[in-house]
Amino acid sequence: MSFKGKTFFITGASRGIGKAIALKLASEGANIIVAAKSIKEDPRLGGTIYTAAEEIEQAGGKALAIPCDIRNEDQILHAVDQTILTFGGIDGVINNASAISLSGTEQTETKRFDLMHDINVRGTFLVTRHCIPYLKKSTNPHILTLSPPLNLDPRWLAYHGAYTISKYNMSMLTLGWAQEYKSIGIAANALWPITTIATAAIKNLLGGEKMFQQSRKPEILADAAFAILSKSSTQVTGNLFTDEEVLRAEGITSFDHYALVPGGHLQKDLFLG
Repeated sequence: MSFKGKTFFITGASRGIGKAIALKLASEGANIIVAAKSIKEDPRLGGTIYTAAEEIEQAGGKALAIPCDIRNEDQILHAVDQTILTFGGIDGVINNASAISLSGTEQTETKRFDLMHDINVRGTFLVTRHCIPYLKKSTNPHILTLSPPLNLDPRWLAYHGAYTISKYNMSMLTLGWAQEYKSIGIAANALWPITTIATAAIKNLLGGEKMFQQSRKPEILADAAFAILSKSSTQVTGNLFTDEEVLRAEGITSFDHYALVPGGHLQKDLFLG
């Protein structure tokens, strides 16, 4: 499938995984909506919607940077309206924006619980809801959500239950959308990395330098996302994919080039095994 002229609405595309996916699609000529609230650079995370848009244009795509906090429905509606005014349609929604707190029940403050559910669950739902009328008009519409396989091993619920249920809710929404919109050909799939991913958030907020060095580059998810979005929306839907699973199906058997430190130890991501 050609991506030239296709429009993808990507939340949290100012940095990390979202930006990597945006750059991959842009290299194939896609239009990218950089929908995020990063209008000023956070020194811990780097990047803004405007610097990401510049990189997307340099990669060969067209970019529209729109300040958008997906907790705010009015901002989502404005972003969707601007997308249609600029590019005329939406061919794919990539729900990448997410909040994380790996904290136990007593350590999870109410405001942190609310933040994770407002962004991960409510925000993902509202972005998708308001894009669906335009996805219906696309020839190959896709919803792709960065969320994990559903693993009910109690250990994933025991130590950071609030975060876990917010991410699992994203996956359950994905399965629901796949069934709800199957008859009209809108695909809904989820994607999750086998290992931690080398982003500024991992390095500076979550795992530190050690975990950063034991991670893979965001490009592994970009390549996997590209493979999913390349497929017919009527044929590939209702899957909670992992990155390796997708790429193995594409004939890739070695993943060492994705490692930040090739040949080094890799940290397995959450919710697996």
